[in-house]
Amino acid sequence: MADYPTPHIKATPDDFAKTVLMPGDPLRSKLIAEKYLKNSALVNNVRGIQGYTGEYEGMRVSVMASGMGMPSIGIYSYELYNFFGVENIIRVGSAGALDEKIKVRDIVVGMGACTNSNYAHQYHLPGAFSAICSYKLLKACADTADEKGLKIHVGNILSSDTFYNDTEGAPDAFYTPSAWRKMGVMAVEMEAAALYMNAARAGKNALAICTISDHIITGETTTSEERRVSFTAMMELALNTALKL
Repeated sequence: MADYPTPHIKATPDDFAKTVLMPGDPLRSKLIAEKYLKNSALVNNVRGIQGYTGEYEGMRVSVMASGMGMPSIGIYSYELYNFFGVENIIRVGSAGALDEKIKVRDIVVGMGACTNSNYAHQYHLPGAFSAICSYKLLKACADTADEKGLKIHVGNILSSDTFYNDTEGAPDAFYTPSAWRKMGVMAVEMEAAALYMNAARAGKNALAICTISDHIITGETTTSEERRVSFTAMMELALNTALKL
């Protein structure tokens, strides 16, 4: 019996390209498809999680939303890797900066993804798992950024299970930024660690490219509309990275 369609993706493997860009927001998925992909077609809309496949610079590419948080991207990336034949997933999302040297609208690339999540518990490992990206994707991304003259920050990010902290008002309550910052963690988001673990388990490739939407230290922020439509440098970096795969 075929493993598709799944409860979350009503499509067939032929509907998806080998490389999928994965924003959190379904409307950003729609924006990328309409702005950058030729002959794009909607291939999934279960629960409003829009997925499209089209062509970019002559290469077949898909883009599909993940929703917010590790459980959500965990479902969609697992199904794409294991049921739909996808080889590469590039997360294109937003993150909050933890480093004063990183500015709002800068691009960070997660070489590794720390987490406060218990997502790795399912693997019954006798220790802690280091969730890292695929070198193949990281090299393609870094080479593309160099070619385009685009500055990126590459290093460790934090995938948090919580956006709101129950100890609001306490020192360093919001993601305890000083504790993570002293270990060189650049920024916080909510999806990459689960994506990296799913890729590792499936023997596939993953990379998280994020635009800094707000700064945890300085308090600077962007609007939800700005996050959806204005982070084009990140989108173009991901698409041109895909061309090298």
